[in-house]
Amino acid sequence: MSSSQYLDSLFNLNGKVAVVIGGTGELCGAMAEGLAGAGAEVVLVGRNEEKAKARLDKIAAAGGKAYFVAAEASSKEALQTLLDTVLKRSGKIDIVVNGAGVNSATPYLDIAEDEFDRIVNINCKGVFLGCQVFGKYLVERGQGGSIINLGSMSGLIPLSRVFTYSATKAAVHNLSKNLAREWAPKNVRVNILVPGFFPAEQNRKVLTPDRVASIMGHTPMKRFGEAHELIGATLLMASDAGKFITGAEIIVDGGYHAMTI
Repeated sequence: MSSSQYLDSLFNLNGKVAVVIGGTGELCGAMAEGLAGAGAEVVLVGRNEEKAKARLDKIAAAGGKAYFVAAEASSKEALQTLLDTVLKRSGKIDIVVNGAGVNSATPYLDIAEDEFDRIVNINCKGVFLGCQVFGKYLVERGQGGSIINLGSMSGLIPLSRVFTYSATKAAVHNLSKNLAREWAPKNVRVNILVPGFFPAEQNRKVLTPDRVASIMGHTPMKRFGEAHELIGATLLMASDAGKFITGAEIIVDGGYHAMTI
């Protein structure tokens, strides 16, 4: 067996169907490209069809297969409709990425209830419902599967200026570990992908010059991550290469979490 054949036997996703909720965003969009590149049929899920088209074009240009379905991540009815739509078109689902998210830099004492509710609904409730709808399908199907939830460094350690976001991500980490334990006997794996600092639409507003300097001072690699650098960890969690990995926090952060002083 050649080295390429060996790697293919570990990481290929040929014949798999992956639903990427938040796939129109920068980070999950790159993850979707990686899943498609490994052979999966990818379903991009989001609200912005224009962004989806640009990503679909990139996937198609690379020889991958993908399509877009519009859905609201915080609506159980919408997610159930999404499930039904994908099953009708693709016949099954093997991999689910719950990655829709929003952020805000509002000072804690100024956070309004509607802002709090909006962030909780998308970041926390969206993952909760995504796991509930698609996890039920995977458990009842009885053939295993992989759920990848997008966590955050702020789900592991408190980060300033993003209070509601941090609280929702801490909840995502806790929920994911609970579900990993619950569904392990069914071979449905639930893991958390934990990006460090990756400039993206949702966090650019908080990346002020002084904050960037602080981040760089705390990141041994002295740079931000690039979206495509999440693909390796994504394929590990989605493929047979990671079939004994569940309840894990896979950290991709340039060493940020290892830095103390």
